[in-house]
Amino acid sequence: MPITMVTEKDFEQQVLRAELPVLLDLYADWCEPCKQLEPILQTLSTELAGKIKFVRADVEKSPALARAFRVQSIPMLVLLNGGRPVDQLVGLADRKAILEMLQPVMPAASQEVTPQDLAMLLQAGRALAVDVRDAGAFSRYRIPGAINLPAPEVPLRVAELQPSDGRLRVLYGRGGDDVKELGNAVRAAGVQVAVLTGGFLHWEAAGLTVERGG
Repeated sequence: MPITMVTEKDFEQQVLRAELPVLLDLYADWCEPCKQLEPILQTLSTELAGKIKFVRADVEKSPALARAFRVQSIPMLVLLNGGRPVDQLVGLADRKAILEMLQPVMPAASQEVTPQDLAMLLQAGRALAVDVRDAGAFSRYRIPGAINLPAPEVPLRVAELQPSDGRLRVLYGRGGDDVKELGNAVRAAGVQVAVLTGGFLHWEAAGLTVERGG
């Protein structure tokens, strides 16, 4: 979806009163790094539609906004949640850095998460990986920090998956399809969990870190 252009006149309505977290891009037309950043933000705006609102403000046309955010260098990205600034990036940021900044304010993960999304959730301390393979496979290799809860035991130990620490439990097996029904059963029992798309095989294929040995 297109990025919303804002000015001093509609900033309160578009940003401060927004229902979603807002990523504000402070830029100027003459700024080359700003032009390089724009397509990255356009892509993320489409990918994260309904989760993060992306807006842009020209600092030369809205000098009061530039003063309010103490802009000294552009591009400058400001993340607002509930109308309050919570983080910022100054300079030409890459996709990875922007996603890492956004992750803490992202809505709860859906019923399925990709390996890349799980890696960011883990790094932000917002998820706990739950390996439902047998103990032998788990002891050989696993997602770093994962706990082991073999699939046959899950129905009897659903209570252990309650997010008492605020971290979303993400179930994974060897592949993806074998865990979907298990995830559905856990959710039917009243516990919100997600499953890893493609399972451990996709995690490895994505080149993400693997923990080995006991």
